[in-house]
Amino acid sequence: MKYGAIRPLVVAGSPEAIGAAHGAARAAGIRQYADERLAIVAAGEWSGGEIDMDRIGELAESMIPAHAGYSEELTAEMAAMADAAGLSLGEAIVVGGFTDFVDTVRGQLGAPPEEDDCTAVIAPGPATADGRAILGQTWDMHDSATRHVLMLDLRPDSGPAALVFTTEGCLGQMGMNEAGLAIGINNLAAQIGTLGVTWPFVVRRALQQASLDDAIDCVLEAELAGAHNYMLVDGEGRGVNIEAMPQATQVTPVETGPFLHTNHTLAAATTAFQAVRPTGLMESSQRRLERGQELIGSGPVTPERVMEMTRDAEAVCQTSQAPYHIESCGGIVMRPATGELWAVWGRPDMNEYQHFALSAV
Repeated sequence: MKYGAIRPLVVAGSPEAIGAAHGAARAAGIRQYADERLAIVAAGEWSGGEIDMDRIGELAESMIPAHAGYSEELTAEMAAMADAAGLSLGEAIVVGGFTDFVDTVRGQLGAPPEEDDCTAVIAPGPATADGRAILGQTWDMHDSATRHVLMLDLRPDSGPAALVFTTEGCLGQMGMNEAGLAIGINNLAAQIGTLGVTWPFVVRRALQQASLDDAIDCVLEAELAGAHNYMLVDGEGRGVNIEAMPQATQVTPVETGPFLHTNHTLAAATTAFQAVRPTGLMESSQRRLERGQELIGSGPVTPERVMEMTRDAEAVCQTSQAPYHIESCGGIVMRPATGELWAVWGRPDMNEYQHFALSAV
């Protein structure tokens, strides 16, 4: 499907003001998205087994203390967003942290995962044409999520401004701040999800930092609900990849690269806690990894080459099909040294990247 320019939403001020502005501006879409995601969880389409709405609510509400303990500011923002949109705080956790929440549900049910999303690349300074690090990826999700894509233009009272690719009701999925930090993600599947912190909180807290080391600490300090792979680069050309399970993490500096990652673990420490995935989904993840390496692996990396990788219809750019109905809902390419970000709404092979800019660092 063809989409236009990605929709911007400028939000500024205190955490409560930012959340209230987000919730009020996108209230109808947030409620629709929440209903869609709650129904997916209840039906077991991603969590591997049916679960009733009352139990979903109990699980989500029991995760609030972990979020508050990790970041009071982001919890206040999420609460204000939820209130303005007419959601409970538990529903806000589900709509924003859906892929971690299904890890939590699966931990209760002992069921296999049904998720397979995102292909990403880190190109540190030595791997790029001009010595400036690049981070890019597709964002793959259930196909109904595409209509909810937004670009948050965050202008907080304290801390760096940031551009954040996200969806209605989600605090942040991937993005770049004016201090010269960029963060992206790949979904992973945990054997045992917990009543912990969902990944959008980790992304947003990392974007509140002014150094790569502090952003890495934000990932490592989180008592995680589910599994994700976090990819970070900075304006000095450094890159790092972090595979993070609730029970183990693996930090890998990316010093030469480029470094590709999809939806299966590459390190023994985290593989020990990875859920066994259906054969078709594992094959998709491996195929996208190999295809991405083929497309990016030779020659200096540029933003244009990363965009072309995300458009690859052979493997990387996913098209919705039964039984999982996963598609590439968008894509992003970030170069923090120049404060430049390119983002696309909808499948990258059918839609155009749009240029955004923060102040160069």
